[in-house]
Amino acid sequence: MKIAIPVTSNNQIDDHFGHCEYFNVFSISENNELIDLQTLKSESGCGCKSNIAGTLAEQGVSVMLAGGIGAGAISVLNNAGIEVVRGCSGDSIEAVNLFLSGKIIDNGTSCHHHHHHHSEGHEHVCNH
Repeated sequence: MKIAIPVTSNNQIDDHFGHCEYFNVFSISENNELIDLQTLKSESGCGCKSNIAGTLAEQGVSVMLAGGIGAGAISVLNNAGIEVVRGCSGDSIEAVNLFLSGKIIDNGTSCHHHHHHHSEGHEHVCNH
């Protein structure tokens, strides 16, 4: 599994997906352990009007942990097969570890677009 997070230059989760500087792309083992981290510079016009969803999907990303993100970007990411978990903040590595331990859940209203379970043994619960 691969998890992408929009980040600032100091690896903090960017609270505005559409203006992020970089994406951290975390590779996760079948045992839910972090095995690799790559940094991808965001494309110009990052968000629903860019091709970032396709780029991330081509790299095998299936989950996006984000801070603030609009409905258009969520739709584009979902259409690319990427589940979006909104309301994340702080250090990106800490966020991935919290997500893997089941301590991060989607806080947005758009989560009903991606109810499904992962074979890695965790699921998301949405706050409504």
